[in-house]
Amino acid sequence: MRKVLLATCLGSIASFTVGAAVANDDLIKKSQNPKDWVMPAGDYANTRYSKLNQITAANVGKLQVAWTFSTGVLRGHEGGPLVIGNMMYVHTPFPNKVYALDLSQENKIVWAYEPKQDPNVIPVMCCDTVNRGVSYGDGKIFLHQADTTLVALDAKTGKLVWSVKNGDPSKGETGTSSPMIFKDKVVTGISGGEFGVRGSITAYNIKDGKQVWRSYSMGPDSDTLMDPAKTVHLGKPVGKDSGLTTWQGDQWKIGGGTTWGWYSYDPELNLMYYGTGNPSTWNPKQRPGDNRWSMTIFARDVDTGMARWVYQMTPHDEWDFDGVNEMILTDQEMGGQARKLLTHFDRNGLGYTLDRVTGELLVAEKFDPKVNWTSGVDMNKSSPTYGRPKVVDQYSTEKGGEDVNAKGICPAALGTKDEQPAAYSPDTQLFYVPTNHVCMDYEPFKVSYTAGQPYVGATLSMYPPPGETHMGNFIAWDNKTGKIVWSNKEQFSVWSGALATAGGVVFYGTLEGYLKAVDAKTGKELYKFKTGSGIIGNVTTYEQGGRQYLAVLSGVGGWAGIGLAAGLTTPENAAAWQGAAGRATVGRALESAERNVDTAGLGAVGGYAALSNYTALGGALTVFALPQ
Repeated sequence: MRKVLLATCLGSIASFTVGAAVANDDLIKKSQNPKDWVMPAGDYANTRYSKLNQITAANVGKLQVAWTFSTGVLRGHEGGPLVIGNMMYVHTPFPNKVYALDLSQENKIVWAYEPKQDPNVIPVMCCDTVNRGVSYGDGKIFLHQADTTLVALDAKTGKLVWSVKNGDPSKGETGTSSPMIFKDKVVTGISGGEFGVRGSITAYNIKDGKQVWRSYSMGPDSDTLMDPAKTVHLGKPVGKDSGLTTWQGDQWKIGGGTTWGWYSYDPELNLMYYGTGNPSTWNPKQRPGDNRWSMTIFARDVDTGMARWVYQMTPHDEWDFDGVNEMILTDQEMGGQARKLLTHFDRNGLGYTLDRVTGELLVAEKFDPKVNWTSGVDMNKSSPTYGRPKVVDQYSTEKGGEDVNAKGICPAALGTKDEQPAAYSPDTQLFYVPTNHVCMDYEPFKVSYTAGQPYVGATLSMYPPPGETHMGNFIAWDNKTGKIVWSNKEQFSVWSGALATAGGVVFYGTLEGYLKAVDAKTGKELYKFKTGSGIIGNVTTYEQGGRQYLAVLSGVGGWAGIGLAAGLTTPENAAAWQGAAGRATVGRALESAERNVDTAGLGAVGGYAALSNYTALGGALTVFALPQ
């Protein structure tokens, strides 16, 4: 069992299966080498685990800065670099520069790519001008630009090999996600749920960029690529046109369900896994029904795009609890049997464990005790509400078909966890989760749809849970029991991706700018270093010249840091920014500006105002190593 677990978690099980013959053999082989970091999450299973063990719990306190690299761009730096042999590939927020650095030649810039994009795409980017990284495959670097252009660059020269437009920014569609390489395909999603776009996931041919298939989050079966008799939800067929019948009229055409998160892949099953975002609008009264398949985990066949199974976590979402966070794949013993599992930490505050073969729901528990909008999920398989969250009426934003100004909802709209990815260690069999510890007031209002304009319909404010002052926790989670093993408080939300290592150390960054190292078993803090700006990037590790390095992007921003990123640190400049004629929003919901200036950035500005006391804008890669 141990050998199988390690193989799967490192994305290497494909080399022992029939599927390996047709998979991207070069990429799979490279992913087995812990000296490199060849995928955004390190492996197909999204574990963010490294076998490198030179840095341990005993010596991590001696870490030093080895070198730094300025990206030349401010705003929020999400994602992290790739390392393939001697080459490191670093990306930036808009304008989405890509740098190729030769690690064997004092990190010399071998090539740099800067796309020419219309700056008008900036106002329609939600939650800062972020990008979550590039991907590698077939000798190419793949970048999904803000303007939705997917480009393939020659990894050696940086020259453009092919490009294709994945969406239309004039309608509010943008690109923020990292594409992924599955077999001979490049798979990417779309952003723009707050502009009433219809979410989709698209596969392109890795050689020439020709579209292979596209599946939408809602609509008729022909669009969602579902077989009404074979695609299952909680063990039952979804039925004909389930992505239509759960919407009123044509609302599904502007229904949201965008796909801007992370994608994982099981080569043995040939299934990819991802989640969909919030339904449009944020006003639930305007879209009666379950609004399928927003807020949903999808398992799709990589070759055809056909959905094998789905699970909708938050039917008829009333709080903007996007379901796009990463799906982490593990093989573990559960209930006395070996199972292929999928673990997902949702914005709604529930940690889910499912059988990734069948979609069976196994665990659904709160991973922050303050979550109050639901009392839990109905786990009784014979119940008509099996698999649905039990909503606490006090925290519903719609009652009796009317909008309600609900107060004290936990978590806030940015969720108990947003896109910042968790990590899994096969050594401890624990998941390490960066979380938000934030509540909100939420008031919906009627809004009309206009293509390319914000389509939100809600104002809100964010703050720590009552009686508490900290806004984040970094936790260790047992996915089989649904229990928190240990939890470390953080002053602000933990908006960086975690890294687990064979050295028994887990790393993450903080919004103030600290890189932190903690003991994987106990959570004890072992090391911290303050970088030049707040960290919302993902910690990665690699080996060069026999030495293990850690790398992380600094650059405060993202939804939690939008106040600093967009200069909204006072009510005056927030109001001026929101009042610009015709502007959309980096921070969501500008149509609410006249109602409540304090909701600039949809509540994030007020909730995170104190960040300006600890950090400022930046854009740099900081690399750490033990002293020689």
